[in-house]
Amino acid sequence: MKRATTPELLDADAGNEQEVRDSLADLRWLNRYFGGLATTTKLLERVAEKTRAQRLSYLDVGAAAGDGAAAAQRSLARRGVELKSVLLDRVASHLESRGAASGVVGDALQLPFADSSFDVVGSSLFVHHLQPDEVLRFSKEALRVCRRAVIINDLRRARVHWLAAMAGRALYRSRLTRFDAPASVRQAYTPAEMLPMLKQTGAGELEITSHYFYRMSVVIWKRH
Repeated sequence: MKRATTPELLDADAGNEQEVRDSLADLRWLNRYFGGLATTTKLLERVAEKTRAQRLSYLDVGAAAGDGAAAAQRSLARRGVELKSVLLDRVASHLESRGAASGVVGDALQLPFADSSFDVVGSSLFVHHLQPDEVLRFSKEALRVCRRAVIINDLRRARVHWLAAMAGRALYRSRLTRFDAPASVRQAYTPAEMLPMLKQTGAGELEITSHYFYRMSVVIWKRH
């Protein structure tokens, strides 16, 4: 299935306040039941395990309400690891339900933080919005801002996945999600496409794995 770029309605703020709230609620539901929360949690657990860290600071880019960071915080706490998160999104209204985490409005391609500000910089359902040159720019920026690793949790493009997103339109609350869900799958990357892009970052080590319901995860370890 060939990648096709389609501007998504939520990204373009092409909805009223209620439609945006409903679309964010749809995303929380999809993350909860279709692998999103679990994948982010596994990635952060992987970093904690490999680095033997008892505390991790985490910048969640394109975070919206930050449900992935919150779920990971609960899971890591059960393992004796403290996770402190900061959420970054380009739209302030997306951060309204951030809970205990701090929220920052900013550009993912020009992160408003100094070098090595966080142990981990990551994203969930964000990278597929970027063109290949922007994936490289974001990854380099994330590596600049992190101390240990960059994590990416995103969709993996496949025809069956696209058909499932089309069928799911009957369940979504928002018309934005009914358009955006299939569009997201069409513009998602495959592991074979991600690997050569990320090798250009000059990272120390790359790990790419697949997870439940067409999720793809990446760990980019910072070179020391």
